[in-house]
Amino acid sequence: MKIAVPSEIKVAEKRVGLTPAAVKTLVNQGHELFVQAGAGAAIGYEDQEYISAGATMVASAEKAFELGQLIIKVKEPQPSEVAMLNPSHTLFTYLHLAADRQLTDTLTASGCRAIAYETVRDQEGRLPLLAPMSQVAGRMASQVAAESLMLHRGGCGKLMGGVPGVAPAKVTILGGGVVGTEAARIAVGLGADVTLVDAKLERLAYLDQLFGGRVKTQAAISSVVDQLVIDSDVVVGAVLVPGAKAPKLVRREQLQQMRPGSVLVDVAIDQGGCFETSKPTTHTDPTYVVDGVLHYCVANMPGAVARTSTEALVAATLPYVVRLAAGVDSALAADAGLRAGLSVDAGNLVCSEVRAAFGIGVKPGLKSA
Repeated sequence: MKIAVPSEIKVAEKRVGLTPAAVKTLVNQGHELFVQAGAGAAIGYEDQEYISAGATMVASAEKAFELGQLIIKVKEPQPSEVAMLNPSHTLFTYLHLAADRQLTDTLTASGCRAIAYETVRDQEGRLPLLAPMSQVAGRMASQVAAESLMLHRGGCGKLMGGVPGVAPAKVTILGGGVVGTEAARIAVGLGADVTLVDAKLERLAYLDQLFGGRVKTQAAISSVVDQLVIDSDVVVGAVLVPGAKAPKLVRREQLQQMRPGSVLVDVAIDQGGCFETSKPTTHTDPTYVVDGVLHYCVANMPGAVARTSTEALVAATLPYVVRLAAGVDSALAADAGLRAGLSVDAGNLVCSEVRAAFGIGVKPGLKSA
């Protein structure tokens, strides 16, 4: 298989689809690897390391897409990249299509096959390729919240953990999955007063045991959660509906009842965001203010720690890349969890969650992933 790794071009994105070690694994299995020059340089993976691993370096993304059959990326393809895709390509990357109709339509029109990291499932039904970035983003959420509370960042001037005699910041985390759990882990470590909200009582029982009572847990009862949000210094949006658009959990009118300088961190922004006032931001301009409340809605949070994120992501994706490289059709046929990641195939949008997000019914004879 001819495998290509282009440089990421999303704003402030320095992760790379494969490390030199991963390239060596694939080359040793007889595959041809084409890596765009400089793809990993920003995080310390020099071109010579890829060459030593057996890759051929190419000067441009155009050349990488021209030579590759299996395209390995990190973030969703940007318009210039979609223009280079064709029916000979299989794209393996994060897609988050439910939040982007234009990308969905153009990607489908390209005729390529596109498999989304975020909806691939393992035998237990978990999301193994989303989990490592959820861990990173969850931990970052509390870090950026703590910094955003500082006056010079636009916050109210509270120290997350307080000091003796002064109460810590109140942090409410909406969603007790991987992101919420990791956000709570760091917020508790910083000394915050943390409440975790989830709709599943069994999950709340697990989290209560996990944190040994250091985190308050709350069932997702709307009136109670509304008051929690209003009383909070920080609200972290960590709700995930795999493949689908995120539900809106905080309304515009609630912001006017929050304390000025409070902080919202929307980790679900890749899937459209779970606050009504959310809009995607970048690491170069990460925050904005609505009704006195600071919003942090960076759409590629793990990109800020690109070395750690790349190593964690590639450790999870490489076994799937190995299987796809041996034969895309056979890999999909043999693994229902991998098939669950199939979003676009030969001009058809096949992910049922994305179709539902756009109000598109499943076509007769078209099998949804």
